[in-house]
Amino acid sequence: MLPTDEKEQDRLDMHHEIILQILEGRLFDAPIGKTPQKILDVGTGTGIWAIDVADMFPMAEVSGTDLSPIQPKWVPPNCKFEVDDAERRWTYKEGLFDFIHCRNLGGSINNWSNLAAEIYRCTKPGGYAELAELGSKVLCDDGTMKDDNPFKIYSEVTIKAMEAMGRTWPTANSLVQTLKNAGFVDVTLTVYKQPFGPWPKDKRLKHIGAMAMVMAETGLEAYGLAAMTRILKMDPVEAMAICKDAFKAIKNRHTHMYNELFVVYGKKPE
Repeated sequence: MLPTDEKEQDRLDMHHEIILQILEGRLFDAPIGKTPQKILDVGTGTGIWAIDVADMFPMAEVSGTDLSPIQPKWVPPNCKFEVDDAERRWTYKEGLFDFIHCRNLGGSINNWSNLAAEIYRCTKPGGYAELAELGSKVLCDDGTMKDDNPFKIYSEVTIKAMEAMGRTWPTANSLVQTLKNAGFVDVTLTVYKQPFGPWPKDKRLKHIGAMAMVMAETGLEAYGLAAMTRILKMDPVEAMAICKDAFKAIKNRHTHMYNELFVVYGKKPE
């Protein structure tokens, strides 16, 4: 439902930086070693992750796929992009990639089991797959977020829109089971916090929260208006009010809200 205009591309790049901060500079969690030969980034978006990984592993071949050809033309010589639908059978041969990475696919996937089956098929024996997704729930640990918090309401409405489309937002457990059911072993989950707004006392988390707030300033409307008006058929004025109230709630330093980033990886048996 999100557009692919310049503002959305800027948001995608900013969220890449946010996740880098959350992972303390790491591009992934999977223990893929120092000499991977072929890496695939599914749903690559602007291609920023694939480009960074290509720079990190100059001897590896890095490919990125996406439905939209919004990636830059000037990329490292070991990086390439292709327009492809991740939910259809892939053209790659079996066991081609040392590492397959998927991030922020969220509500865009209709059938996670089918996607995982293709990931498994195209991963080398002994290779890894990693899924990184934000949780859909707005959370709070200290009681400063009330049940009628506008950002919480916004989140619940957008989840309802996903369900109306027949899609479910991934959870930590569903991502783990997706990899296990596909056949991956040694499946490992790590849950990280992504705060909204600069309320944390920790300097790194405060910076992450501030960036998340900037990203939300335009992202809430870009995503929420489409979800509410096109899918739930809500009045545009009401939908806009929900989006604006949600952003005001994020800016409130006295409300300590966050959501979770789930990073799950697994190994294909040798």
